[in-house]
Amino acid sequence: MERELISKKELLELTGISYGQLYRWKRKQLIPEDWFIRKSTFTGQETFFPKELILARIEKIINLKEDLSLDELADKLSPHLYDFSLRKDEIIKRNIVSKIVMDRYASKQWDDAPFTFDQMLHFYVIDKLLQAGEMSLEEGELLLGTIREHLGKFQGKPCDLVFFRKMGVSAFALQSVPGELYFESGVKVVARLSISECMEELKIKLF
Repeated sequence: MERELISKKELLELTGISYGQLYRWKRKQLIPEDWFIRKSTFTGQETFFPKELILARIEKIINLKEDLSLDELADKLSPHLYDFSLRKDEIIKRNIVSKIVMDRYASKQWDDAPFTFDQMLHFYVIDKLLQAGEMSLEEGELLLGTIREHLGKFQGKPCDLVFFRKMGVSAFALQSVPGELYFESGVKVVARLSISECMEELKIKLF
């Protein structure tokens, strides 16, 4: 599950925004600093962005900037959404997480209680891997246990979820980024997800 990138030149052409707007929005923290990815190309150093996230964010900014100031937009796009909560039926109705995932992994005792942003993130990550066809429902139980037990230890710092198998046995790991992870021979990495990107995707869905 490789992240698709878009170059700065392509981004400006596709969205019609100017270089100045892009960097003004960066200074206002409307676009996260770590979305500006410097890479070497045959023409030298170029800036790239996670395509799906940056296009959704720019569309959001363009749609809202007529009604809100940049400072008000910055507040809306900030981590304040960590305080956001929704009930199970609202999560399903708004297609934030599929009904299959909520019915399977969210305990019935939560039917009338709101889910926090962190709890929704757990289900969102599971839903993402299931919908990609990378993982079985049984493996989802293992994943839920892993992120419930360990994700909080990162305390908001960037991390990746790594899903791997060896001889049909599945396992999950959470890895700080940047960082390197090496496996013994015979291990197949099935999927790698940036938890930071999943959080941004979830925030966009919650708007």
